[in-house]
Amino acid sequence: MTHKLTTEEMHRLTVEEFRESEKLPLTVVLDNVRSLNNIGSVFRTSDAFRVEHIALCGITATPPHREIHKTALGAEESVAWSYHEDTAECVRALKEQGYKVYAVEIAHDSVKLGMSNEELGIEGQPVAIVFGNELEGVREDVMELCDGFLEIPQTGTKHSLNVSCAAAIVIWEMFKQLRVNS
Repeated sequence: MTHKLTTEEMHRLTVEEFRESEKLPLTVVLDNVRSLNNIGSVFRTSDAFRVEHIALCGITATPPHREIHKTALGAEESVAWSYHEDTAECVRALKEQGYKVYAVEIAHDSVKLGMSNEELGIEGQPVAIVFGNELEGVREDVMELCDGFLEIPQTGTKHSLNVSCAAAIVIWEMFKQLRVNS
């Protein structure tokens, strides 16, 4: 008979083990994300793929917050995060630290997600991915600082996805390309 695995059978890390474990060399930057549920969801996805850091910028709320916790389910305790008043300053600092920075945005020169890390030029260096506000996307002044733009291929009538859904897709793709030994 088939049954779901128990938590013990999944051999999940404790929060302490997670904090000490090797991380994916990926920083997620949230540029003025309004929804607390979206923020919590990004924390939860980042925990699932051992993202090293989340930068919460502008009006993006920070933990501790009941509404973030509702979707993060404690991931706000395991994933390292920081708050930055200005997204552009955060991106500049990441670039100074050697990060290749991409915005997830449909732009004239965006590349479709799914390219290899060699094609993206991210081999051997940490990556930061910027996700924008639910209505406006990534700010133009932030886009100007980015090394490139990633686009999630879509074939329906809508031109965008919910930011937490987009983050899950992009983080998964980065995990496949940058993955640490798990």
